[in-house]
Parts: sequence; C-alpha cells; structure tokens
Amino acid sequence: MEPHLITLVDALRQAATPEEHTGRLRLPPERELGARLAMSRATLREQLSSLEMLGFLHRTQGRGTYLEVPNANFMRLYFSLAMRLGHISGPQFERARELLELSVAAEAATLASPEDVRALRADVDAMVESSLAGRVEAATDADFTFHHRLFRIVDNPMFDFLHDGIGYVLRDELTARRAAALAAERRAGRDGWETDHVHYEVVDAIEAGDPRAAREAMARHFTLWRDLTARSTPAPTNHSSTGHPAGPVDQPAAGG
Repeated sequence: MEPHLITLVDALRQAATPEEHTGRLRLPPERELGARLAMSRATLREQLSSLEMLGFLHRTQGRGTYLEVPNANFMRLYFSLAMRLGHISGPQFERARELLELSVAAEAATLASPEDVRALRADVDAMVESSLAGRVEAATDADFTFHHRLFRIVDNPMFDFLHDGIGYVLRDELTARRAAALAAERRAGRDGWETDHVHYEVVDAIEAGDPRAAREAMARHFTLWRDLTARSTPAPTNHSSTGHPAGPVDQPAAGG
C-alpha cells in the first residue's frame, strides 16, 4: 500500500465509529470526512476508491462505508497477476508452499486437539477411498482439505493469507500432478496409493505431539510428491481472462 494510503487509513481509523453489535468500523459521510481530513471530496473519493479496490474498504448501500481487512481474494489476485507477469515463477510458488507446509505441520503437532487429529485422519481416508475409485478430483479435494485443516489448526492469519493465495494459483497444476502421480503408481504396480498414505505419517506425528517428526513426515511427503510427479509434465495452469486461475474461488488452499 502506498505511504499516503497508510496515512489515510490511520486517519480513517480515528474518524470511524465501531458499529454496535458487529464492532465494524463505520466511517462518517464523505462530506463530514472530507472536512475533518481537510481534503476535497474529489481527492477523498479517489483515495477511498483505491482502498476499496484493495479490499480495505467496503460500501454497503443504505448503511454506509466500513473499514475492512482484505479477504483471501486480495492475495489470490496479487499472486495470479504476479505469475502472469513473470514476477514469481511456478517453481518459486511451489518452494514457498513447501517451506510453509513444513513449518505448519510442526506447529500443528503442538496445537492439534484429538478432534483435529480425527478430522485429519478422515481427510486422508477420503483421499485413499477416492483414489482407489479413480475419482481424481474428489481425491484432490480431500487432499486440499487436509492441508487447509492444518492451517486452521495453527490459526495464524499471516500463514492463512499466504497459503490461500499460493494454493489458488497452483490448484490446477497440482490437480494435474496428482493425476500424474497416481498414474505413475499404477504403472509401478504399487499396493495402494503412497501419494495418499504418506499423509497418515503426518497425522501420526501430530497425534504424538512430535513437531520434529511432523516436519520430517511432511518433508517425506514432498520428496515422494516430487519423485512421482517429475516423471510426467503437468498440464499448464488454466488462467481465466481476469488473471485468476479458472475454477471455484472458495476451494481450500494448496494440497499435494
């Protein structure tokens, strides 16, 4: 965010009034706000529009204007455009995702409740069941849900923000790679799907409350993933004309 917008947000916070019951920060009418900030209405509207575009401001017809914290769409758009413009490459996204997942797995081992562990194990069960039935999309959904749940356990907004943006950009490619990994395992005649079963090791380490083992299990997961998917070139990421990868925007973040 530009420095002048940061200064503006500070001033808007002081001018805003917490809304009863919701706690949302409601701004005064533009005329009053402009007078308070010694800004022309044209300049104020321009800067408020910039904040709205970035997701820091929300206008509700008939109710008013509110300061907001951007949702995941902000990071999704930023990462999608950064990839399209060549600022961040696919391999850089994947490496960032891996480093993030290693740390989160270790942290989850110190925070997960018995209910969390049961839910994680159920996610892996769903992966295995879907893969055995040849339902790659369903297996991918269960895989993404598993990794998304790890981030919910850690409950750090910074991690959530990054993870959601990275996963959104990589989702199509990761789906293609999962199909390639399962095909490689099928050709090798392996008993069961190691791509899926390696997730059980992560769950076991988390259930044992062992951060080091959880990190190592997640590292083995990525090593296996790279080994299997390196044998086949994934389909290119399918971007829409808006700069977003095609597909639903409410899917959980990166799996694999």
